[in-house]
Amino acid sequence: MIYINSDISLDEKEIKLDFIRSSGPGGQNVNKVASAVQLRFDVDNSPSLPDKVRARLVTLSGRRITDDGILIIKAERFRTQYLNRQDAINRLTELIREAIKEPKIRKKTKPSASSRRRMLDGKRYRSNLKRLRKPANTTDDW
Repeated sequence: MIYINSDISLDEKEIKLDFIRSSGPGGQNVNKVASAVQLRFDVDNSPSLPDKVRARLVTLSGRRITDDGILIIKAERFRTQYLNRQDAINRLTELIREAIKEPKIRKKTKPSASSRRRMLDGKRYRSNLKRLRKPANTTDDW
């Protein structure tokens, strides 16, 4: 079991881990050792997640989630398979913990009277500066 918080825990059967070769530099080690981890988690069909958390997790995941609702996390930061596996699971748990937090509801506010007055004073000042830069109106009779 992977414990997220006191209410939510994931069964390890819900997570599928594939071990693949890492990309980038590394010479022979990268070419022959499958140390990178690709974690797959079916968000849509997970019985462990409440509906609200599931919906927020889908929006937080962005492009890491497929059209089928499968979250894919690729971990290749470390040289060992074990550390990459732990990294992928930690990233999944952090993402779910972030989805558990309910977003604050924004309260509409209006600017205060003094801030509106300061804004208009600034606009008047700027307008006056620009007006003074223009040449004076001269009337040339032809």
